[in-house]
Amino acid sequence: MLDRLYIAATSQHVGKTTCTLGLMAAIRARGHKVSYCKPVGQEFVELGELKVDKDALLFSRGMDFELSSELHSPIIIGRGVTAEYLDDPTRFNFADGITKASRRLQAENDFVIYEGTGHPGVGSVCDMSNAQVAQLLGSPVVMVVEGGIGNTIDKLNMNLAMFRERRVPVRGVIVNKCIPGKLEKVRHYVDIYLKKLGIPLLGVLPYERQLSSPIMSSIRRALNGKTLMHRKRMDNRVENIASGSLLAQEEVENLKNLLIIVSHRRYDEAIAALQLILAERGLPGSTISGIVITGMVDTELTHVDFLDAFKIPVVSCPLDTYGAAVRINAMEVKINLKTPWKIRRAVELIEEYVDMDLLL
Repeated sequence: MLDRLYIAATSQHVGKTTCTLGLMAAIRARGHKVSYCKPVGQEFVELGELKVDKDALLFSRGMDFELSSELHSPIIIGRGVTAEYLDDPTRFNFADGITKASRRLQAENDFVIYEGTGHPGVGSVCDMSNAQVAQLLGSPVVMVVEGGIGNTIDKLNMNLAMFRERRVPVRGVIVNKCIPGKLEKVRHYVDIYLKKLGIPLLGVLPYERQLSSPIMSSIRRALNGKTLMHRKRMDNRVENIASGSLLAQEEVENLKNLLIIVSHRRYDEAIAALQLILAERGLPGSTISGIVITGMVDTELTHVDFLDAFKIPVVSCPLDTYGAAVRINAMEVKINLKTPWKIRRAVELIEEYVDMDLLL
């Protein structure tokens, strides 16, 4: 049986971390002692003396293991490092740190999952591309690509070339975020292509809207906003968005986990209309995830009793309503420690749609 896998992706935001979480849990559920490593990180967090990649922190909390920077996040290529490396590569020994972490993890566990960074070429400037790291680790690769047919196959062909160049075996491909109605069609045609390459198609996962749902704190950061009320509810999930003008016209259909974006000039009118809609439909105010007030000026909020009754978080931002909506729609939403339901769903998707026996 395999004792290691390197999870790579054709680009950012295709669901590499989601698939890695699910694969780790699925292998652990089969009775194996599994550990995790992000050999090369870019975005890091500092925890006292620890400086670790943010994904390593997510996995340590989500998969319940004690985090060690030397083992689980041995290399961080932060701002300025690439220029310093090009000036004098002899100052760095990235390979040594990764090798030491790998040897210990492999000795202490039945299985180790290594998560790549970005697309396969990321890290090349420091001679630490995903393909180079997988070769260094002696690990076969699982490639994650976004759902489709033509575009999916084109991206696979381009990205697999880096691993072929390094003679890194590709264990299989997972197609993620596929439109549910096209699941079987995508499976059929991508499988035809992969069979020509001798690479198994491990699974095709449907697009899950809940995995792309942001929470209020993420929206506040995207808008450079300020929390005005109920900071403790900033983990509220947002699944639907409506403008204040739609509320005033009573044209909002789905109020589940609803975010309202409204100009400070129309705030009173919109919240009054919202309360009427909720009463007519027999819904509690808790179905509202939050309110963003745009172009906010320093005035006291009205309807405070209603907001307090259902602990609805309120955020202000300097953007106009259109600008706020565009900024929110452009957000890239990732799994994080404040979205445990996404971790649970990631595990369920892998178990349901990936052939683990074929993989292992």
